[in-house]
Amino acid sequence: MWKDEVLEEIYKIREEHAKSFNYDLQAICDDLRQKQAASKRQIISVPLRQPNQQFNKSLHLAETKVIG
Repeated sequence: MWKDEVLEEIYKIREEHAKSFNYDLQAICDDLRQKQAASKRQIISVPLRQPNQQFNKSLHLAETKVIG
């Protein structure tokens, strides 16, 4: 099976980071937030878009259509 060396390295780093916090998700997130704040890079946050109601209605109609 084909292996992506870059992904394997990312998985290894992520595993080591999680292991260093005993796989405590709260501690991992706190650490990442601290690193993010210390980096002083600009953080761009994009607001969530509202779903397109017309698109959702057409999907709902397609799902409820009886065939046969």
